[in-house]
Amino acid sequence: MPPTAGIGPESIPLHASDFEIFALPARFAFERDALDQRWRDLQRSAHPDRFASADAATQRLAMQWSVRINEAYQRLKDPQKRAAYLCEQHGVPVQAEQNTAMPAAFLQQQMEWREALDEARSATELEHLAAAVAQARTELLGQMQRSADELADFDALAQQVRALMFVERFARAVEQRSEPVQD
Repeated sequence: MPPTAGIGPESIPLHASDFEIFALPARFAFERDALDQRWRDLQRSAHPDRFASADAATQRLAMQWSVRINEAYQRLKDPQKRAAYLCEQHGVPVQAEQNTAMPAAFLQQQMEWREALDEARSATELEHLAAAVAQARTELLGQMQRSADELADFDALAQQVRALMFVERFARAVEQRSEPVQD
């Protein structure tokens, strides 16, 4: 009996790419519903409880598949993680800790947002700032999709992943600051 018989995606090795496990094209953009449905199907087929009466090796394999499926799902459902994974798959690690260089215009925008956050005195001002950050995030995600899927420019995608990390961190700062403010 092959090691994956009845556990996980049939005929796909445990070390397959996240995209292979989920039977999705290795792209930034895909149908989220397809990912979610495939995750539910895979979890049903590989859940360790289904193999509770099986031998120890089969139980262990079911646990490995369950963990692997969940890890892949977490990576693919998050645009930032998915983009970083695509970069790594194409030999371009994001290296966010070592490479923090960003274009001057992006850094200028970050400084302006920080000043606006520091100076915000009302919930309305914070809402406007949150809307601007959300718009920038949406635009950045569009650029990431183009870099990955249309241009196959994974160097650009890696830089965009680093930019998205800044944007999302700032969005959390705005959200935290918004909690106690009332008009």
